[in-house]
Amino acid sequence: MSENKEYITYSEEKGSVNISEEVVAVIAATAATEVDGVAGLYPAHGRDIAELLGKKSLSRGVKIRIEDKKITAEVYIMAEMGSAVSDVGTAVQEAVATAIESSTGLTIEAVNIHICGIALHREK
Repeated sequence: MSENKEYITYSEEKGSVNISEEVVAVIAATAATEVDGVAGLYPAHGRDIAELLGKKSLSRGVKIRIEDKKITAEVYIMAEMGSAVSDVGTAVQEAVATAIESSTGLTIEAVNIHICGIALHREK
């Protein structure tokens, strides 16, 4: 279908449904950024170069692995200053797992959170 992208395929009577790993990554990224205490996503390795070239991705900061219809998500975040980092990490794990499972119907093997930094509040 596309170069080097893995798809999850559901075969049904009238045809098949293919879900790209990029779609799953966008679902995870959206869920992560909606959690209180998350300042934003941190670019996962290799994706920040694409952004320098003008190719922005909604899934920046998320890596997805799909094996045997089980998903492992690696989520790289920046926490807000003053938030309890372990609580933020746990909340992101729960939000991402719930969002992916409810959107795709697949099983989550693991959601690994990488807190890459703390964002300071800036006064306007």
